[in-house]
Amino acid sequence: MELLRADRGDHALRTAALLRRSHPADKELQLAGLLHDIGRMLRPGDGARHAVLAAQALRPLLGERVARLVRLQAPAPAAGGADLPGGDAEAAASLRQAREAAGASGLDAGVLEDWRGLLELVAAGSCPAGNAAGPLGEPRGPVGGTR
Repeated sequence: MELLRADRGDHALRTAALLRRSHPADKELQLAGLLHDIGRMLRPGDGARHAVLAAQALRPLLGERVARLVRLQAPAPAAGGADLPGGDAEAAASLRQAREAAGASGLDAGVLEDWRGLLELVAAGSCPAGNAAGPLGEPRGPVGGTR
Protein backbone atom coordinates (compact mmCIF):
# COMPACT_ATOMS: atom_id res chain seq x y z
CA MET A 1 0.00 0.00 0.00
CA GLU A 2 2.84 2.40 0.80
CA LEU A 3 4.34 1.92 -2.65
CA LEU A 4 0.97 2.60 -4.25
CA ARG A 5 0.51 5.73 -2.14
CA ALA A 6 3.80 7.06 -3.50
CA ASP A 7 2.22 7.24 -6.96
CA ARG A 8 0.54 10.65 -7.06
CA GLY A 9 -1.46 9.98 -10.21
CA ASP A 10 -4.80 8.22 -10.25
CA HIS A 11 -4.40 6.37 -13.56
CA ALA A 12 -4.11 3.03 -11.77
CA LEU A 13 -7.19 3.77 -9.65
CA ARG A 14 -9.20 4.71 -12.75
CA THR A 15 -8.01 1.56 -14.55
CA ALA A 16 -9.07 -0.63 -11.62
CA ALA A 17 -12.39 1.19 -11.28
CA LEU A 18 -13.17 0.70 -14.97
CA LEU A 19 -12.39 -3.00 -14.64
CA ARG A 20 -14.54 -3.23 -11.50
CA ARG A 21 -17.45 -1.90 -13.56
CA SER A 22 -16.86 -4.01 -16.67
CA HIS A 23 -15.75 -7.22 -14.90
CA PRO A 24 -17.28 -7.10 -11.39
CA ALA A 25 -16.62 -10.78 -10.65
CA ASP A 26 -12.97 -10.82 -11.76
CA LYS A 27 -11.16 -9.52 -8.68
CA GLU A 28 -7.72 -10.59 -9.92
CA LEU A 29 -8.19 -8.61 -13.13
CA GLN A 30 -9.22 -5.55 -11.11
CA LEU A 31 -6.07 -5.84 -8.99
CA ALA A 32 -3.94 -6.26 -12.10
CA GLY A 33 -5.43 -2.95 -13.27
CA LEU A 34 -4.58 -1.32 -9.97
CA LEU A 35 -1.02 -2.66 -9.94
CA HIS A 36 -0.03 -2.74 -13.61
CA ASP A 37 2.42 0.17 -13.28
CA ILE A 38 4.04 -0.81 -9.99
CA GLY A 39 7.22 -1.86 -11.81
CA ARG A 40 7.87 1.80 -12.67
CA MET A 41 7.89 2.59 -8.96
CA LEU A 42 10.06 -0.41 -8.07
CA ARG A 43 12.78 0.53 -10.54
CA PRO A 44 12.28 3.97 -12.11
CA GLY A 45 13.85 4.41 -15.51
CA ASP A 46 13.68 0.72 -16.46
CA GLY A 47 10.75 1.37 -18.79
CA ALA A 48 10.97 -1.60 -21.13
CA ARG A 49 11.01 -4.09 -18.28
CA HIS A 50 8.54 -2.49 -15.88
CA ALA A 51 5.76 -5.03 -16.51
CA VAL A 52 8.14 -7.95 -16.00
CA LEU A 53 9.51 -6.41 -12.78
CA ALA A 54 5.99 -5.80 -11.50
CA ALA A 55 4.97 -9.38 -12.26
CA GLN A 56 7.99 -10.75 -10.41
CA ALA A 57 7.17 -8.68 -7.34
CA LEU A 58 3.45 -9.46 -7.41
CA ARG A 59 3.60 -13.22 -8.02
CA PRO A 60 4.41 -14.25 -4.42
CA LEU A 61 2.03 -11.62 -3.02
CA LEU A 62 -1.06 -12.02 -5.18
CA GLY A 63 -0.56 -15.19 -7.17
CA GLU A 64 0.25 -16.35 -10.65
CA ARG A 65 -2.79 -14.96 -12.48
CA VAL A 66 -2.40 -11.36 -11.28
CA ALA A 67 1.31 -11.54 -12.12
CA ARG A 68 0.60 -13.00 -15.56
CA LEU A 69 -1.98 -10.31 -16.39
CA VAL A 70 0.45 -7.57 -15.34
CA ARG A 71 3.32 -9.17 -17.28
CA LEU A 72 1.14 -9.31 -20.39
CA GLN A 73 1.00 -5.51 -20.38
CA ALA A 74 4.64 -5.48 -21.49
CA PRO A 75 5.48 -4.91 -25.15
CA ALA A 76 4.90 -8.09 -27.18
CA PRO A 77 8.41 -9.65 -27.05
CA ALA A 78 8.61 -9.41 -23.25
CA ALA A 79 5.02 -10.53 -22.67
CA GLY A 80 5.25 -13.85 -24.49
CA GLY A 81 2.77 -16.68 -23.90
CA ALA A 82 0.31 -16.82 -26.78
CA ASP A 83 -1.48 -19.79 -25.15
CA LEU A 84 -3.05 -18.33 -22.04
CA PRO A 85 -5.05 -20.46 -19.61
CA GLY A 86 -8.54 -19.69 -18.42
CA GLY A 87 -9.48 -16.88 -20.79
CA ASP A 88 -6.53 -14.72 -19.82
CA ALA A 89 -6.06 -13.49 -23.40
CA GLU A 90 -9.46 -11.81 -23.14
CA ALA A 91 -8.69 -10.54 -19.63
CA ALA A 92 -5.34 -9.13 -20.79
CA ALA A 93 -7.09 -7.36 -23.67
CA SER A 94 -9.66 -5.94 -21.24
CA LEU A 95 -6.85 -4.67 -19.04
CA ARG A 96 -5.16 -2.96 -22.01
CA GLN A 97 -8.47 -1.34 -23.02
CA ALA A 98 -9.10 -0.13 -19.46
CA ARG A 99 -5.56 1.31 -19.26
CA GLU A 100 -6.16 3.29 -22.44
CA ALA A 101 -9.64 4.42 -21.39
CA ALA A 102 -8.39 5.48 -17.95
CA GLY A 103 -6.07 8.00 -19.56
CA ALA A 104 -8.99 9.84 -21.12
CA SER A 105 -11.51 9.18 -18.38
CA GLY A 106 -12.69 11.81 -15.94
CA LEU A 107 -14.03 8.99 -13.77
CA ASP A 108 -13.98 9.55 -10.01
CA ALA A 109 -12.08 6.41 -9.11
CA GLY A 110 -12.29 6.71 -5.34
CA VAL A 111 -9.26 6.33 -3.13
CA LEU A 112 -6.56 3.72 -2.74
CA GLU A 113 -7.86 2.66 0.66
CA ASP A 114 -11.00 1.36 -1.08
CA TRP A 115 -8.85 -1.47 -2.47
CA ARG A 116 -7.19 -2.59 0.79
CA GLY A 117 -9.78 -5.28 1.60
CA LEU A 118 -9.57 -6.85 -1.84
CA LEU A 119 -5.77 -6.76 -1.80
CA GLU A 120 -5.74 -8.50 1.58
CA LEU A 121 -8.31 -11.08 0.48
CA VAL A 122 -6.43 -12.06 -2.69
CA ALA A 123 -3.08 -11.99 -0.86
CA ALA A 124 -4.44 -14.30 1.84
CA GLY A 125 -5.58 -16.76 -0.83
CA SER A 126 -2.23 -16.63 -2.64
CA CYS A 127 0.02 -16.70 0.42
CA PRO A 128 1.70 -20.00 1.27
CA ALA A 129 0.81 -20.77 4.89
CA GLY A 130 4.41 -20.92 6.07
CA ASN A 131 5.64 -17.68 4.53
CA ALA A 132 4.02 -14.47 5.73
CA ALA A 133 6.53 -11.97 4.33
CA GLY A 134 6.63 -10.81 0.73
CA PRO A 135 9.78 -10.21 -1.32
CA LEU A 136 9.77 -6.57 -0.28
CA GLY A 137 9.50 -7.46 3.43
CA GLU A 138 5.86 -6.47 3.84
CA PRO A 139 3.35 -8.85 5.43
CA ARG A 140 1.38 -10.89 2.91
CA GLY A 141 -1.61 -11.65 5.05
CA PRO A 142 -2.34 -13.92 7.94
CA VAL A 143 -0.08 -16.91 8.39
CA GLY A 144 -2.07 -20.06 7.81
CA GLY A 145 -4.80 -18.15 5.97
CA THR A 146 -7.38 -20.12 4.04
CA ARG A 147 -6.95 -20.64 0.35
